[in-house]
This record gives sequence, structure tokens and C-alpha cells, in this order.
Amino acid sequence: MNRTIRVGSRDSTLAVIQARLVIDAVKKTSPMDFEIITIKTMGVGGKGQFIKELEQALADGNIDIAVHSYKDMPFEETEGLPVVALSEREAPFDVLVLPKGITTLENSKPIGSSSLRRTIQFAKLYEDFEIKTIRGNVPTRLSKLDNGEYSALILAQAGLNRLSLQNRISRIFTIDEMIPPASQGIIAVQGRQGEDHSFLDNFHNRVSETVSKAERRFLKTLGGNCSTPVAVYGQIHNNELLLTGMYVDADGNIKTGKISGSIDRSEQLGEQLAVHLKEKAGE
Repeated sequence: MNRTIRVGSRDSTLAVIQARLVIDAVKKTSPMDFEIITIKTMGVGGKGQFIKELEQALADGNIDIAVHSYKDMPFEETEGLPVVALSEREAPFDVLVLPKGITTLENSKPIGSSSLRRTIQFAKLYEDFEIKTIRGNVPTRLSKLDNGEYSALILAQAGLNRLSLQNRISRIFTIDEMIPPASQGIIAVQGRQGEDHSFLDNFHNRVSETVSKAERRFLKTLGGNCSTPVAVYGQIHNNELLLTGMYVDADGNIKTGKISGSIDRSEQLGEQLAVHLKEKAGE
């Protein structure tokens, strides 16, 4: 008799949807039983606290796997708790969301952004807009927007797609306009070292693995994390990886650049681009 796999997730609508995406994908090839166990964090600490709490539940044996948005995870894996599978990448782009019933961007109220990376890049596209930090899950942010607190929000397209809120998107920023963070749009599954995770083999996406290796090496080389203004995005065409990145130094100098090469050198390409941008910033 097969045991039930306990899947750990954050206690939010989007996080549970992502956990169900993993389960549904596995069930297509493996008739297994799953149970979603949500973790609700009462204290402060943001996304990092949710990662830690899920990892603790995994280490304690209270769950068998944990499901995360890969962009929220630190580039250094926690010892004994490796990432064992990655999803196919959902749309990686950032988007502009206007209040319901509004069709043009107005400068009467601030723009809501949850990251310095987005704020810096938006300011290059639109001058003279006030940008204000916004917190909370996607439905909470949309509620604040529609209640008149903001002129617009900058959100991840992947989250809106997974919440079936594509109709709220007013503009999709291109990579040249707004480079996303490492691994945006990718779901990561974390497990315990030494256990059998072969049931995830058909879920795991090799393209996501390759681009994430490059993007996260770029992040690691610059010493960035999920909250620093570092941006990087990898695309694969015919076994060639094109990597686009942004680095902001301590003085606020913004440097962007690209590098390409064989997918076999994905991590080296990430490191080379990071070093190049850091040198450009120091010129």
C-alpha cells in the first residue's frame, strides 16, 4: 500500500495552487496519494521566514516535500534539504496592473512595488512617478489597488496566470524594459537528502534546471539574494544560452549586459556575466 506524500506549502492561495500543480503533474504518470499541509507563519520575516518554516517542517519529518517559488529561495541550498525538482517555467515577466475600470496609467497616486529591482527599472521607463512599497499576497495587493491607494502595481505575470487573473494585466514588460529576478516563474520542490524522489522525475524540467543554474550562479557571484536589486534572465535557443543581467552597485550605478554560450557552460556564463557587470560598475 502506497503511503501518502505530505506536501508542505505556504498558507496562501497562490502557494496552494502551486502545490496542486506539482501534485497534478505527478498524478499524470504516478497513481499516488498526496496531502497538502499548509504552514502559517505568525511572526515577521517575510518570504524568508516561510522558507525557513517549511524547511524546519521538512527536517522534522512533518512533511515529505516542500513546494516553493524558486525565486524566493536563497542561492545556497540548506544542508540535507536539496531542491529535487523544478517545474516548467511559467511566464517570467513583470507586468503592470491598473485599477479596475482604468485603462491608462495616471500619475495621481503612487505605484505599488514589492522590490527595489522593479522600482529601479520602472523609474527608468517612467519618470516622475512616486513608487511606494506594497506588501501582502496578490489578492491583498489588488484590493489596495482597487480601493484607490495606488495608480498601478508591478507584479509577476506568473502569479497572476496561476491565479487565473490574466485579465488584470495592462502591460507586460519586455526583458529589455524590466529584467526579472533569478528563477521567476519556476516552482521548486525541496526534499530530504537520501530519500527517493523518483516520482518527481517526469515533473522535473531540464530547461528550468539549466537556466536556473546560470541565473543563480550570477546571483551568488554578486552576493545577491531575493531582496537585492539584482536581475537576470536566461533563454535557450538551439543549445545556446543567452543570459541578460542587471547589477546595481552601492553608489546606485546601474549596469546591464548580455552573454551567450553553450548550455553546458551555464554556470560559468552566469559567473562571467556577473563579473563583467561588476567591473563595468567600478569603471
